[in-house]
Amino acid sequence: MTGAAEVTFVRKGGATRLLHLYQHEPLRVLFPAPEDPAVPVAVLVTTSGGLVGGDGLAIAATVGDGAAALVTSQAAEKVYRSTGRDCRVDVDLTVGAGAWMEWLPHETILFEGARLRRRIAADVAPRGRLLAGELLVLGRTARGERLTRGLARDAWEIRRRGRLVWADALHLDGDLARAIADPAGFAGAVACATFVYAADDAAERIELARGLLPANDEGVLRSGTTIVNGVLVVRWLGHDAFALRAAFAAFWAAFRRRVGGGTGGLPRLWTI
Repeated sequence: MTGAAEVTFVRKGGATRLLHLYQHEPLRVLFPAPEDPAVPVAVLVTTSGGLVGGDGLAIAATVGDGAAALVTSQAAEKVYRSTGRDCRVDVDLTVGAGAWMEWLPHETILFEGARLRRRIAADVAPRGRLLAGELLVLGRTARGERLTRGLARDAWEIRRRGRLVWADALHLDGDLARAIADPAGFAGAVACATFVYAADDAAERIELARGLLPANDEGVLRSGTTIVNGVLVVRWLGHDAFALRAAFAAFWAAFRRRVGGGTGGLPRLWTI
């Protein structure tokens, strides 16, 4: 099963409008009323209810010059146990000059034995601003499941003006339990999250980002932030997936208000 979704927003007549939409099952795109009228929302829906070995999703989202949009998902993405084949998720984000784009999907939950290869690539034009994030939950923690085997590869590529400025990949394969438990690895954490802000003023926002992070609680949550080639990167490790999700959402809402100046908060789907 291979699904695809393409969505393009442009600025026309003083407002952001949808220019292009393509969707192929099991991906669908919905357009609910946004919290902030100036920032339209596109919601990705995986109608199959999750991914199994061999499935693939290809997602392309573009926000043209001067436009603004937020792309999110309807619910957590679930990756089920595989008999051997990998699931592939490819995300391509394009941010035009002077544009504002948010990539804010719900968390991805890896079931025991799942095999996921995900790539997120973004190209941000001058004066464009991108807020992008992903959350990964290692096992069905609400049921007490802990991930012990499988594959989790999460790769990022950020380009500014077409030049690669940041690339990063998390790769866990084989004996996942050992890597997750290792003090030099996840140190027992069951969930992780990444936030990226790629913009001309990213370096100026690091103190803001640090001020929005709660004090690290070594028993539940750890976080940190840095600047790499003008890209602001924030990371979380959590021993409780729900606490990490709440911290991530609170940070995102506060950061977008301070940097974007919008009137709305997170999409309603994030508060249900």
